Amino acid sequence: MINKIYQGAKMDVDKKYFSNITSRERAIFEGAISMGALFHQFIGTPVNIDSAKSLEIAISKSLKLQPAIEDVEVRIDLEKLKEVNTEFDYVSLSGDMLNVKIISKIDNIMAIIKMEFIEELNYPLMYIEDIFDE
Repeated sequence: MINKIYQGAKMDVDKKYFSNITSRERAIFEGAISMGALFHQFIGTPVNIDSAKSLEIAISKSLKLQPAIEDVEVRIDLEKLKEVNTEFDYVSLSGDMLNVKIISKIDNIMAIIKMEFIEELNYPLMYIEDIFDE
């Protein structure tokens, strides 16, 4: 159970706050809440070609600190960064530049939550890519 992560907690967090949902629902919740946090925390961050890789790593490492997050893959579209031509040496990170995959795990259930820019929608869509038993 995820409760092991809450070291030093004086209560059984899983039992008290998550007993009303399944492990499948919890895996989806953990991945989705992390994806929403990523989007609203990092959109607007100054970025350029030289800093993109370090920003990808920083985003990934920060999300991996969250309970139940097994892995995070972050890709910033360098082609979109190259397209932006300003007199300054950076732009603000936007949703259309991000391709993110978050893998969350509760018990033996893994959920893959994805965000990618969908051209047909002209929108950075967050969705459940897959859910499976490990």
